[in-house]
Amino acid sequence: MSADSDEKVAIENATKIIDRLTKEIEALYKFRDLFFENHPLEMATQRNIIVEDRKKLLVEKCETIDVDTQIPFSMRAQFLYLKGRCYNIGPAYEGKALQYLSKAVKLNPSLTAAWNELGECYWKNMNMKDAKASFEGALKNQRNRLSLRCLSVIIRQQNNDRIHHERVALLLNSVEMAKEAVALDIKDGMSWMVLGNAYLCQFFTVAQDPNTLKLCMSAYKQAWLDPVARGQPDLYFNKGVALKYEEIYDEALQNFVHATRLDPLWVQPQADCEKLTNYLKDTNELVHTRGKLKAKRLAHLVRSIDKKMLGVYSEGTFHTFGTRRDVTLTLCRLDELIAGENRGKVVLARVVGSIHNENSVPFTFAIVDESYMCVCVTVYNWADGRGAIIGDCVAIPEPYLTVHKHESDLTTYDFKSLRLNNPLLLLVNGKRVDKNQFASTCITTKIEIQ
Repeated sequence: MSADSDEKVAIENATKIIDRLTKEIEALYKFRDLFFENHPLEMATQRNIIVEDRKKLLVEKCETIDVDTQIPFSMRAQFLYLKGRCYNIGPAYEGKALQYLSKAVKLNPSLTAAWNELGECYWKNMNMKDAKASFEGALKNQRNRLSLRCLSVIIRQQNNDRIHHERVALLLNSVEMAKEAVALDIKDGMSWMVLGNAYLCQFFTVAQDPNTLKLCMSAYKQAWLDPVARGQPDLYFNKGVALKYEEIYDEALQNFVHATRLDPLWVQPQADCEKLTNYLKDTNELVHTRGKLKAKRLAHLVRSIDKKMLGVYSEGTFHTFGTRRDVTLTLCRLDELIAGENRGKVVLARVVGSIHNENSVPFTFAIVDESYMCVCVTVYNWADGRGAIIGDCVAIPEPYLTVHKHESDLTTYDFKSLRLNNPLLLLVNGKRVDKNQFASTCITTKIEIQ
């Protein structure tokens, strides 16, 4: 038999090996990614164990293949990539995965998939510098959604130590990368999820534009349509964060609980669920007990409310709210407010108590006016260490009233709240809040490599 014939047979045999290995690895990844499409949530704690057992069987097959004798040199990069991908399927870092993937990209620097897999491997080992370089290496070969969405996340994770304008620029770049990833495959829920997270960070860090939050929630909705993304606890955790900020507390709790059910070992959703539950319990109690103030002191606070504390919001003055100019305000009692917007109204009330919030966002306090009705007020972007104290007289223009009511095994609450995104609109004891008391909101979220 000629050398050419021997080489042809070797290539044919190697092709069969690689094709079979590719199918088996793809099947294993599909089993992992769609686990909750085919198994009950009660098996969440067993998912990684089952995947690991299947991985071990496949790894044994990989190790029986002698790369030097069975795989021609021209095909070794692809084989090593598959071998590294097999080792890399679990959530924990695998040294052998790094070993094989590093060899694969050295043998074939144009192998985009190997660069991406190597980037994920570095990421699991918390080596963000080399992870970023690997994803950038993949993009040099081909614009692809996996590299783009991973870089989008890495940019945001490494953005905390920079000055504000640099953080903003990098964050907007992160959003653009996520958008490009989505554009490359609009059915890829993982890219939609990363885009939603990017919008969420943009909302808190750049500008708290309600339209940005709508884009965030829309992206999460698109992500949920993909069964792969639908099985990711990160989707529900971050959606819960967004819903909490929107003050849709019941749905936020549901999402935190579902994230916990998908990954019982991930403590963050459990912790956030507990924090929100305690916050709602404390807020509900604060409102219903009017800060536990004695009747005599409460009556004194109410009687001492003076219209002079309306300050710049006194009747006959004109104001600009958004695009609306020359707006006049009429004093309104708390029990006269309607759910939603109360344009052209201003409330004047005394603070009867506040809630300690570990994240200091939002600053929450309760107020009572001459109607003796008590509502809570949530103020966002108020610098840490600032806030109203018991006895302060506050004026709130065009208050937005929300009714919060929920009953479940987790918690029960029934109270009303007024929300202020901009503390500079608030008057405390007749004076506008100083600009140095304004602060941006920051969040921390988690993204799992898939």
